Formats: sequence, C-alpha cells, structure tokens
Amino acid sequence: MRFLRVVVIIGVVLAALLAGVDRWAVGYAENRLADRIQARQGLAGSTEVEIHGFPFLTQALSRELDRVDIDLKGVEATADGRKTRLSELGATFHGVKLNGDYTGGTAERAEGTALITYADLTAASQTGATLTYGGAPGKVKVTATVELLGKSLTHSVVSTVSLVDAEGGQGGKLVRVRADEVPGGGVPAVEKLVRKKTDFDRRLDDGLPAGLQLTALTSDEAGVHLTLGGSDVVLAGS
Repeated sequence: MRFLRVVVIIGVVLAALLAGVDRWAVGYAENRLADRIQARQGLAGSTEVEIHGFPFLTQALSRELDRVDIDLKGVEATADGRKTRLSELGATFHGVKLNGDYTGGTAERAEGTALITYADLTAASQTGATLTYGGAPGKVKVTATVELLGKSLTHSVVSTVSLVDAEGGQGGKLVRVRADEVPGGGVPAVEKLVRKKTDFDRRLDDGLPAGLQLTALTSDEAGVHLTLGGSDVVLAGS
C-alpha cells in the first residue's frame, strides 16, 4: 500500500509539472504569435492571442491547432492610398496548420467582427463631413458644409451604409455611404455639392488578414459593425 501511495504521489507531481510546462509553452506561443501578427499587420494598437485546447504541446508537435482567438486594436486598412482605422477586430481561427518555423499558420476557416467608430468613419470620409449614428441599423447621419454663391450652407442627411462589391474587376467589398435624400435636392447643383461631401466608398480588404473577407455590416450607437469570414486564412507569418 505504501508503494502504491508513493507511485500515486509521484504521478500527481509529474502530472502537475507537465501541466505547468504545457501552460508555460502555450503562454510563450501566444506571446510570440501576438508579436508576429503585430508586425505583419503593422498595428498601432495591441494584439492578444488565445490558443485553445489541452494539451498544447501535443497540438504543437502535430503542427495543428484546434482553435486560435485573436483580438486586435487599432487596425489600419489601406487601399488606394487611403487609410481607414478599425477600432477593434476580433477573429476565431479553426484548424490552424502551423508553418515550418512555428511563426504562424493558415486556418481552414475563420470568422470574426470589427468595429469602425464614427470618429474613424469621419476621418475616412476625407471630405470634412462629420458622421454620427443615424437612428436605425444601417443608417448614419452625415453633416457637411458646402459653399454656394459665396455662402456656407450646412446640411445634415441620413445615409445608408452598406457593403457592395468592388467595381472594376478588383474583387472584394466596399463600405459605401450614400445619402437617402438631400435637402434642396430639387436643385441639381445643390444636391451635387452636398453629395460630393456626404457620399463616399472605402475599401478595407487590404488591411485584413489574408483570406478574411467582409460579409455583412450594420450600425448602432457605437459605430459600424463588420462581419468577417473566410477560408484558408493566414494567421501570421514571416
């Protein structure tokens, strides 16, 4: 009985040591992967990574991770020389196959969400217009000042923010903001001036992890919420 008790105690100690080593290893891997994603995406904000599944070392040896969650802050998407900041981007990667040097991998599929605040959407307009919540999902309020016959006229319009296919055979999606109606729209010159300030498109695909695409969007008081998804998504790499 004493021998069995010793064996059990040794087994418990070894199990605790192995569990501790496994948790240390997963923590180290999460930090390395976060640094790699930070560098790859050129992020101004922070990066957090969580690797799921136990034991981690078994997954690492097989070079396959069941699930990896990432939380990014301050993502800058650049397209056509224009930057659009995503305040938050969170994504879950499933079936991640690690590359040879363990610096990243490719996921079989991934899904996530992102947020563009109204302050960032205002900056993205690049027209001097101010954007706020439009009072209903998918709506934004756009306020702009135009010059007409030497006078400054300020107009506020309710616009629809939507996701549309990029034109010109480029592929991908555009975030489009279009005024539903323009006050004084009966005068073509006035409507043209207002829409020049209030209507715009922005492409975001170039700032997302390769393979992750925009699939839907809506808006609320916090900003514009994007839904993301894709297959063969690059998690990180050299």
